[in-house]
Amino acid sequence: MLDTRKVRAISLDLDDTLWPIWPTIERAEKVLHDWLVAHAPMAAALFANPAALREIRNHVADQRPELKHDLSAVRRESIRLALYRAGEDPLMAEAAFDAFFAARQQVELFEDVRPALQKLSERFPLVSLSNGNADLERVGLAAYFRAAVSAREFGVGKPDARIFLAAAGAVEVMPQEVLHVGDDATLDVLGALNAGMQAVWVNRGDHAWPHPQEPHATVTTLTQLCELLAD
Repeated sequence: MLDTRKVRAISLDLDDTLWPIWPTIERAEKVLHDWLVAHAPMAAALFANPAALREIRNHVADQRPELKHDLSAVRRESIRLALYRAGEDPLMAEAAFDAFFAARQQVELFEDVRPALQKLSERFPLVSLSNGNADLERVGLAAYFRAAVSAREFGVGKPDARIFLAAAGAVEVMPQEVLHVGDDATLDVLGALNAGMQAVWVNRGDHAWPHPQEPHATVTTLTQLCELLAD
């Protein structure tokens, strides 16, 4: 059971907790494809071939394992490799990635998110905790958050306990005083539990809980989270 008396700060996952990620990525990949068609058509053809794209991404993962927690760097290097293999200018990778990244920040929030963040931020310091590469400033939510911790900058990702401890440190509380909120049963909930935090599972899709360890609470919206914390 959730002990609301212990909660002094809240850490929040971003992708699929505050907005659906795959529609966002699909739109951003279309923007990238259109950019490549206009500026590097041979590389665009490579990116349009699922087998070739998979091989490029696997090659980058194998050759640059130090980038595994930096999704921006992995994508940028994949674009660079595709340009090189297509005989086009690899220096265009930066501009191509910029087109993708700008579109990746154009998220469509779940309707409960902004009112809930307003309420939560009035009572608790909020810190975002993400393995992804969303930018709170560009998404338009930075005003609600005291801090942001990402795998890209920290060097390890969820469910590693160290990144959860970093989130607690970012808002100057002890881990047991943090309530972590996220959609991923393993990365978010188990990661938070193993770091000594309380955890709320955001289950928007009516999924079955897959682990023996259970969250302190389950909600389908952040509105329900606000109601739990009001008790």
